[in-house]
Amino acid sequence: MTAGKRLEAPHRRREQGPRILEKTAVTAYAAAVWVVAHVPPSLARWVIATGSQAGYLLWPTKRAWSNQNFGRVAGLPPDDRKVRRLALAAYREYARYLVEIMRLESLSIDEAIARVIQPDLDRIEEAWKSSPGGLIFALGHVGNNEAVAAGVANRGWPISVVADDSTFPEMFERFRRLREAWGVHVIPWRNLREIFGVLKRGEMLALLIDWGYRSDGVPVRLFGAWTTLPAGPASLAAKTNSVILPVAIRRGADGMFHVSFSPVITVPSAGPADIQRATQQIADALGATIGAAPEQWYSFKPIWPPTEEEAAELAHRADRMLAGDRSAAVPLVVAPEAPIAEPEPTSAPTPVAGPEFGGS
Repeated sequence: MTAGKRLEAPHRRREQGPRILEKTAVTAYAAAVWVVAHVPPSLARWVIATGSQAGYLLWPTKRAWSNQNFGRVAGLPPDDRKVRRLALAAYREYARYLVEIMRLESLSIDEAIARVIQPDLDRIEEAWKSSPGGLIFALGHVGNNEAVAAGVANRGWPISVVADDSTFPEMFERFRRLREAWGVHVIPWRNLREIFGVLKRGEMLALLIDWGYRSDGVPVRLFGAWTTLPAGPASLAAKTNSVILPVAIRRGADGMFHVSFSPVITVPSAGPADIQRATQQIADALGATIGAAPEQWYSFKPIWPPTEEEAAELAHRADRMLAGDRSAAVPLVVAPEAPIAEPEPTSAPTPVAGPEFGGS
């Protein structure tokens, strides 16, 4: 990535996308949802996969970001042919995910959760009931988070997700209505009062953690290299006496979504050392999730810093945090998802993600 091209955090983006662009995106998405609901899923997957893979092949910036990410995961140079095959497979899987999301709008709640292995969700209750506060789910862009969230809500458990209402409000509202119909409460990402309220009431909160590299996040090692993850999960856990449950969702060979969990993470305090340790545990769980099914990972934004110098600075800042240096503390930003229609830019990159839930 060239100097000056940085992934902007949600709180640094423009407040709202251009109105004509939003209208076009919302109309196009609504049309796509209708088409997907009326054609065979295999045909819809093929069409979307072909378009996604063509975008990867024809868009140099997108290709470079993806190759850097999957090269890091595979332990290979970005220009290795195996990396290219892995990236193309990931875009094919992403198309499969998009078709599933689009079809959710025409399904009942029972149909929406039918492909989630229900006994896998049983372990959530134990972690939730044993928490002195709320339960924070830490998830990556893997599998189908929407169907699992619907499965949690269908059990009568109070679950909230954080979403970006600032860029494309109409798209946000469309997905809010869908999620609320399933019993999944949606919180605009800047509403920290409500986010804290959910956890202080001992409820569940879902946060996506791999939305993209930001230099002022918590420094962690992911696949052996320094990067950052958001401070939100660890900071919220410390300040509300909640616990963090890393979640892995993978599509199995049987076509079902299998859910597994890493050990519960507790955060004794909001001090920099405890925040760094907890976030590193989250990073370790995320790495295990991605490593087990890298082709199902659909985070196509830059995940690692662009230079070795910046990586070295992250390592230094991690040491300072572990030493208790409060000047190295990280601000609390609950980074949300980006709406499905948000475009990839030609100048300053911004996130592109599907309508998955949580703080991405």
